[in-house]
Amino acid sequence: MRRGMLNARRMRPGRSIVYSGGRVPLFFGGRAPGTAFCNRAPAGRSAAIQKQGEWKVAQLFFKYGAMNSGKSIELLKVANNYEEQNKPVMLFTSGVDDRDGVGWISSRVGLKRKAIPIFDDTDVFDIVRKQTPKPYCVLIDEVQFVKKHHVLQFAKIVDELGIPVMGFGLKNDFRNELFEGSKYMLLYADKIEEMKTICWFCERKATMNLRVDEQGKPVYSGEQIQIGGNDTYYPVCRRCHANPPL
Repeated sequence: MRRGMLNARRMRPGRSIVYSGGRVPLFFGGRAPGTAFCNRAPAGRSAAIQKQGEWKVAQLFFKYGAMNSGKSIELLKVANNYEEQNKPVMLFTSGVDDRDGVGWISSRVGLKRKAIPIFDDTDVFDIVRKQTPKPYCVLIDEVQFVKKHHVLQFAKIVDELGIPVMGFGLKNDFRNELFEGSKYMLLYADKIEEMKTICWFCERKATMNLRVDEQGKPVYSGEQIQIGGNDTYYPVCRRCHANPPL
């Protein structure tokens, strides 16, 4: 028993291996990404599940990155990892993003999967609570577009249902302001991880998103949400955001 507890301590949440296409979370001993171990269960908390003398506690993850950092394909890889082990997952995405139709998660390499769209009045907690069989993980794409009450629902899924939730999305908009969903994911998430990519114009790390108009000129004001792809946004570093070579 002592040896088992030692091994559990060594297996930190969110460990991953690196492939050419990105990072893939590892499963250790049946433990999914987004879970951690503690020796005692919180009083009255259903999120703690006793297993072999230890307690497995679900976590809320926020994985953010600039445009083109591989967020959607990472989500789809995590879903595939679970499903290869016959562990069902639930996929959600913002109802705002309609580039490939409402309720679809699409990556730039061509992978595409149907997901449940989240609108302002969507009760994500209630949908997950009623799901049979119970999912092993909830995965959310374009999480920057959700509202504060949705993030609170994600936390409730983790804390009351004991299901890991992993949100993927942008952190800041083209004005370098936080999105509402990103702001509250940063506040409520147990684990926060940056997904890295390089600047479109140089070799620095991209940390911002540059919006351009129809003439290819940079835009620094306007509505926060404007759905678009490579024709509208570039992943850029701080220097190229201020002075893009356009």
